[in-house]
Amino acid sequence: MASRMLWASRAASYLRISAFQRGFASVVKDLKYADSHEWVKVEGNSATVGITDHAQDHLGDVVYVELPEVGASVTRGSGFGAVESVKATSDIYSPLSGKVLEVNGELTDSPGLINGSPYEKGWIIKVEVSDSGELKNLMDADQYSKFCEEEDAKH
Repeated sequence: MASRMLWASRAASYLRISAFQRGFASVVKDLKYADSHEWVKVEGNSATVGITDHAQDHLGDVVYVELPEVGASVTRGSGFGAVESVKATSDIYSPLSGKVLEVNGELTDSPGLINGSPYEKGWIIKVEVSDSGELKNLMDADQYSKFCEEEDAKH
């Protein structure tokens, strides 16, 4: 792996394009984040939930996603599904309480959408938020970036 990165850096230098080591996964400014590495995009009384780029990067290639039923209740901090990768299976925790309005059915046939597009095509559920006050328990992008850096430094 290191030799491939060295080769890529030399090739990029030769071609006069910039190449950099990815030290940290991407974080989207307008989202909220849970310390269990789920993201939330709030639109009115509904919220879209997925796992972060940081989480999918640590998981590796996602091969299966367990989705809840539409209409199911979710509770902040409780599991509602799971993501299985080539490395491990991880529970997905709800960052907010509410009722599941929609699930991303595309993940059934294409679970790799979580790896390729964690913030867009790889969303997992949409929830009708029952307590908007729970949003204050979530981190903004800067707080989440710092949280991930500190967490990665421990490992």
